[in-house]
Amino acid sequence: MPEFLQRTLDGLLEAGPYALVGLGLTLGFGTLRRVNLAYGAGAMLGAYVASWLYVRQGVPVAAALAALVLVTALAGLYVELLCFAGGRRPPGSATRGVTPGLGADGREVVALAASFAVWMQLEQLAVLLLPRHLNPLPALAVTGEWALGPFFLRPDRLLQWGLALALAGAIGWALQHTRGGLAWRAVSDQHAAAHLVGLAVPRLQRIAFVASCALGGLAAAAVLALEGQVTPMFGMWMLVKGLVAAMIGGLGSVRGLLAGAAVLGVVEAHAQAAFGALGRDATAWALLLAVLVWRGSRRSVPSAGLAHA
Repeated sequence: MPEFLQRTLDGLLEAGPYALVGLGLTLGFGTLRRVNLAYGAGAMLGAYVASWLYVRQGVPVAAALAALVLVTALAGLYVELLCFAGGRRPPGSATRGVTPGLGADGREVVALAASFAVWMQLEQLAVLLLPRHLNPLPALAVTGEWALGPFFLRPDRLLQWGLALALAGAIGWALQHTRGGLAWRAVSDQHAAAHLVGLAVPRLQRIAFVASCALGGLAAAAVLALEGQVTPMFGMWMLVKGLVAAMIGGLGSVRGLLAGAAVLGVVEAHAQAAFGALGRDATAWALLLAVLVWRGSRRSVPSAGLAHA
């Protein structure tokens, strides 16, 4: 029993990074109602630029991590302009018998495929910048564990959970109590009405999308600063873990993301104990498939939008 509880606790702690990387995906989907497959690749490019600046140019740690967030945001702007800007619904289209977010005209499919192509492009650009498999980053990890009776806690994972909760709380507060948050919610949930009351819908969508990518860059900085290195697999890891956690809890819901990350972390921890590292990854994919099948059988949209964040 103590081993089972320790594995469960380890899984909950491992869910901190999953919650962090899923926040940007959640905010981006809540704004555009589309999934950005280049989300992880943009953060990976930012991490590679940060590693290049830190190792090759000798810039300070804070400047390298700030560059990571900035490059990720710029990559997000590039993705939005190239993949999503041309496929937005025309103002008023939501009132002509088309349910928002369901993609009746296929533009969502085109945008999804385009973001996949940009994912490959950004990932290859990062590898060309630094061809090595392991690229160092400033390591800020705290070594050792804390003992809590018969159980052990990793302080760095607790820090990541604390950051995820703080960011989730800040996002929820901003969406509910600021004029900008109210405008973003209006654009997400009532596209046509937001246009009719004079909101600059395309500009607000672009700002929200870039902000979600910058949030992904901040999450990547928090995760990689504790790992001390970045590899070409980081973009895929960030997209898959964030997407699975968000899908479990309802894509577009911040509270659902936190719960989904906890479920994913615990399931993976027990799967690794039973089947090894390969079983852990296979379980994550199986969990994503099960959630997609379940939601598809219910014929429901994963989440109703930013108003439910």
